Parts: sequence; C-alpha cells; structure tokens
Amino acid sequence: MLDALRYEWTRLTTLRSTYWLIGIGVLCSLAIPVIAGIVVSDDPLVPETVAAGLNGGAAFGIPFLAVFMAIIGIFATGHEYRHGTIQPTLTALPQRSTLIAAKILVISGVTVAVTVFSMAINALAMLVFWGDVPGLFEDPLRSALLGYVVYTLIYTLAGLGLGLLFRGVPSALVVIFLMPLIIENLIFGLSFLPMADWLVPVVKFLPFLSGARLMSLDLSMMSGEGMPDFDYFGRWGSGGVFAAFAALIIAGAWILFKKRDA
Repeated sequence: MLDALRYEWTRLTTLRSTYWLIGIGVLCSLAIPVIAGIVVSDDPLVPETVAAGLNGGAAFGIPFLAVFMAIIGIFATGHEYRHGTIQPTLTALPQRSTLIAAKILVISGVTVAVTVFSMAINALAMLVFWGDVPGLFEDPLRSALLGYVVYTLIYTLAGLGLGLLFRGVPSALVVIFLMPLIIENLIFGLSFLPMADWLVPVVKFLPFLSGARLMSLDLSMMSGEGMPDFDYFGRWGSGGVFAAFAALIIAGAWILFKKRDA
C-alpha cells in the first residue's frame, strides 16, 4: 500500500496540470470575495456574504474550486488511459484494488487540504476589506463551511470515479459538466409545470442539487409559497444522496476495473 501511495503522490505532484488546475480554482474562488470587497465593502457583513466569500460563491453559482478539483480527480485515472501509462502502472502495481484505494486516499487528502487553504485565503481577503469575519465558528455558518469541504471532496471523488468508469478524460468531463448544469436544472425547471409534477419527488434525489444543500445557510430557501413541495432531506441527508451517487460510480468503476484487461 505504501508503494501505491508513493506512486500516486509522485504522479500527482509531477504533473503540471495539477498546479495549473489548483491555481486556477483557488484564484477563481478568491475573485468572489475580492470583487465583493471592492463593490460592497462599506456594507456590514451578514452570514450570507461571509459564506459566499469563503466558499467563492459556490452555493449560488458554479462551484469553481470543486469543478477544477473534479478535473484533477478525472485525470487521476483518465490520464493513465489517455497516455497509455496504465499498463506499466499495473505491471509495477498489479494489485488493482490497492492502486485505486491509493488514488482515492491521495486525491481526497489533497482536495481537503486545497479546499481549506482556499477558504483561508478567502478569509484573509475578507479581513483586508472588512477587518473582520464574524460568525465563522458559529452555526449555521460553521456547518455550511464544513459542508462546502465535504461537497468539494465528493465532487472530486465523483470525477475520479467517472474517469475510471469511462477509461478516459472527454466522456467524464462531459458528464461532470452536463449533469449538474443542464440535466438537473432541466428536471428542476420542468418540475414546476403542472403536467410534469411527477418530477417533484425526484428532485430531492438529484445528486448535485442535493449536494449543493451542504453549503446552504438557509435550508428552507428553495421552498415556500407558490413552489412545489420538494420535501428535501436535511443538510447531511442531502449530502448523503450526493455521496451515494459518487460511491455508486466508484463502486461500479472499481468492479469493472478489476474485470477488464487494463
């Protein structure tokens, strides 16, 4: 196992794409508190602004850091197939389960470390503009920020599983972008139509939409008068839906990886 961990760490840290993707993700996330500080630094901080600043606006738009870390997850296995290095890798490390476990552990550790680092940099930017970051260790902000770390981790592992499942990069990238940005939004929008009200119970099982609730301060925001009763799970229950989705992808990919020739 130690050999597999050393291999994966060396592979990850010697790829220029790793540093480019992490750097772009961190900078895109940092841009949110910086822009907010330039535009509205005279306004007092409220929990919603603090949360959006620390997670780079992930709960209200594209989760920049999570997307770039998911691409790193896809590259963890997709690059091996794309560049034909999977065969020499398996020659050196023939225990396939050990290899995949090492990839999951290394990618998970890097993802958590990068996410915490990004939040710290964002907090420093907010300190520069506002002089304070109130409520940082108080609920619901504390739970929402912890949820952001969990969300980014699950998103990355879903990418890793997709890269292994499709044995390449392009198909996995299409799914990781197409599903949350188009398919889930389409289902969510159609559920408001009377003729498609049968989709309402399905919405709470949409993985990326459910995962986004991990980062929400107000879990009742997407319910109310005039809206369908989606009967969402709570913060961690919704996170469980997202985690189950990633686990199913990884499990299926893992089984196929052990049965395939390479």
